[in-house]
Amino acid sequence: MRTTRFAALTVSAVFALAACGGGDDSGSAASSPSVSAETSADAHNAQDVSFAQGMIPHHQQAIEMAELADGRAASTQVKDLAARVEKAQGPEISTMTGWLKSWDEKVPESMPGMDHSGMEGMDGMDGMAGMMDSADMGKLKKASGKDFDSMFLTMMVEHHEGAVEMATTEKAKGEYKAATAMAGDIVTAQNAEISEMKKLLGEN
Repeated sequence: MRTTRFAALTVSAVFALAACGGGDDSGSAASSPSVSAETSADAHNAQDVSFAQGMIPHHQQAIEMAELADGRAASTQVKDLAARVEKAQGPEISTMTGWLKSWDEKVPESMPGMDHSGMEGMDGMDGMAGMMDSADMGKLKKASGKDFDSMFLTMMVEHHEGAVEMATTEKAKGEYKAATAMAGDIVTAQNAEISEMKKLLGEN
């Protein structure tokens, strides 16, 4: 009887160990797809880096232009548009800065309205679409009233068109899903504002 009981216990132990081993293998296999999916979702390419590094100073200059409207614009519509530009583009700068830091890439440090000498070595900085030079920004800062409104709208249309061009390239060539999604939002929002600004210019 004792021998029979010992044999039964030994068989039970073997089955228990086999079950545990099987559980470990299935667990590791189940975890692999989720890891792969996460890696794929986080993937980015050189275009994503170029987009963020270019759009940050582009947005910074748009905000600088928009901040001038509060004390200089005659039109409430221009002031409202400028406020919307600030509200939309400030958070986007923060988001793109976070991306670049997480990718261990350089974050642009040049001040809006200045030349791009501080951004040498970064792709896409030469002749950035729609950017105003320091002379343009100087003229805008000296203007007021209806003259400011007309100059602001004309410059901002060009600035927005440049941003749409950059964002369209990101949508076509970017890999990072959050970046291509932001690019799509920029195209939609800024095309709408371009239409709005052109109508305001027609009324002046």
